[in-house]
Amino acid sequence: MPEQVRCTVKGVFVVMSDAATVPAVVLQDEGSRQLPIFVGLWEAVSINSAVNGEMLPRPQTHDLLLSVMERYGIAVNGLRIDSVEDNIYYAQLDLSRDGKEESLDCRPSDGIAIALRAHAPISVSEEVLIAVESGDTVADMVDLSTFLRR
Repeated sequence: MPEQVRCTVKGVFVVMSDAATVPAVVLQDEGSRQLPIFVGLWEAVSINSAVNGEMLPRPQTHDLLLSVMERYGIAVNGLRIDSVEDNIYYAQLDLSRDGKEESLDCRPSDGIAIALRAHAPISVSEEVLIAVESGDTVADMVDLSTFLRR
């Protein structure tokens, strides 16, 4: 398995360009490397809620899934973003129950939303971070909360 680098969520942003306005979650390692991952609007809102510790009056889909896992004794051990192909990121949600460990393929956005709620670590493959460093950088980003207040 490739070396994994522990990352935190720097924030949820909206990337604005002439072509489109797209939400992105930005992960950051302990140094200064950042990984922007483009996500859907509802996933961005869910991740932003988890980052800010907001509890909505009704559970969102990620809250519901975590409640089901907790009810059945399934622990979230972490999220690994382990590869990127054609600008699509792939992730594994590491789970355990009764001493048995499993990994489930998931979209990074869903995995991040779940891992944040479960207070589980998020890591990115060193290979992915290196691939992103050599790619395009994201220029115009506005914090999601600021964007939604406009």
